[in-house]
Amino acid sequence: MASVDDQLLHLNTTGCLIRRTQEKGRGVYASRAIPAQTLIEISPVLFFSKEEYAEHGRFTVLDEYTFKWPDGRMALALGLGSLFNHSARPNVSYALDTATESIRYTTVRDIVPGEELCIFYGHKLWFESSETIPRHDPADVSTEGVDDGWGGLSAVEEDSSDPPAPGDPYLEGDPNEIISDEDLPFTRFKLPPEEEELDSIRTVEAWVVDIPEPRHITKLLKWLKQAGLETPDVGHLKRIRKHDNVATLLLATTTTSPAPPLLPADLDLPDPYTLPVPSTQALTQISWKLKSTFWPTLFTPPRKGEAEEWTRGKARWAWEAMQKAVAAAHKARALGELPVAAHIAAPYYAPGDSSGPSAPLSITACDTRQCDAHPLRHAVINVIRHMADFTASTSVDSKPRSLPTPLPDESADAGEERESETEEARNGSNYLLTGLTVFITHEPCIMCSMALIHSRVKEVVYLHPMPKTGGCGGTACLPTLKGINHRFGICQWKADTAAGRDDSLRIDETIDA
Repeated sequence: MASVDDQLLHLNTTGCLIRRTQEKGRGVYASRAIPAQTLIEISPVLFFSKEEYAEHGRFTVLDEYTFKWPDGRMALALGLGSLFNHSARPNVSYALDTATESIRYTTVRDIVPGEELCIFYGHKLWFESSETIPRHDPADVSTEGVDDGWGGLSAVEEDSSDPPAPGDPYLEGDPNEIISDEDLPFTRFKLPPEEEELDSIRTVEAWVVDIPEPRHITKLLKWLKQAGLETPDVGHLKRIRKHDNVATLLLATTTTSPAPPLLPADLDLPDPYTLPVPSTQALTQISWKLKSTFWPTLFTPPRKGEAEEWTRGKARWAWEAMQKAVAAAHKARALGELPVAAHIAAPYYAPGDSSGPSAPLSITACDTRQCDAHPLRHAVINVIRHMADFTASTSVDSKPRSLPTPLPDESADAGEERESETEEARNGSNYLLTGLTVFITHEPCIMCSMALIHSRVKEVVYLHPMPKTGGCGGTACLPTLKGINHRFGICQWKADTAAGRDDSLRIDETIDA
């Protein structure tokens, strides 16, 4: 035990103290027991611009103490923030709070008196760690996307400095050249048309009223606008239905108006009643005919050739993204884990597109159910959770939160529900993968496919099909099931590509990937 002269009590309420040891130098220790999920430190930060840091800061001792901020700046944590030492088994997680320009440190498990408080620095260490890590330690499964206490940012890396993927056939040529589907490295799975059977039509209850006098129709249509009932949720429906010489007016859905709207008193109309009406427009002729049996519906077929066109540059982007997933899976297999990995690719931006981010980010994670002894630690679940942590740590929301990061035993959805209790709901604000593509070495299982639906992923590209367990066309195809409220694109990597010929990543087809 160090003497009193070798330790320094820190002025905070959680009992942290600064202690010096011969092996690590200064570090942060607990002077008393600290429960899990205790916020032990909020460190304000000082910033260095990217240019200032590249030219000066990285050549000083500061290079060992700074954090990379989401906008590319480097941040020096004040207070205890720069004194937490590294551990591959961290007992403290940290979250970057962009609203207050500070870093919040939270315990991830119960801390005993005298225990050192450590965070996870990541895998690219500039020093040799003295820790001996067991073969199946979850922190050693992948250099990207590890479980670091569910609070760190070790799964996040910049894409901009990555070298070209080996054997990339899209490296040469004009990156803006449109290429045909036959020349893409994957095959797109064409989802069947929606709602082409009567029992598959999705409906919502709506208030309607019969109009005995046809001369009142024009007045009522004007009244709808004045009453604020021209809402988007009925924009795909016609307002008047004529049946058996009786005209019926669509007023509003019960979601918009839980009680029947108050009708103009001078028209002496009958009481409104409810009917089921289609909840979306018709995309096909068959769907249009079926939906119109409920209520006259607009027919809005997709424009010819509406399928997204791919350029040579975007094909190269996809090639590199799949190689990252494959490389991570190989690292997992070398450590005795299932060789399954998922990679969330940063959105593609054409060369010269100024709308793209200056520092695009991507996230990769591996399957850790064996090393964690946890049946739910699939690669897709892990990568979505890391995205949730990263999203929480970079939130611009200025409202304080009592729990800055999701608890270890919470699902991402539960974290979103808790957040909605403390801030005004914003449609789509909690969807983690909107507009993003996930590259996976194996077709995701039903559980993972449902997680992708809930996260509103744009598309999924997988390498190895899992015909007995897959949820994207194997044993089931979740985006096509009745009642599913989101569809995502599905693509299978072609077998004649370099990655497709790699059979070393194949797993038992009865395993849920």
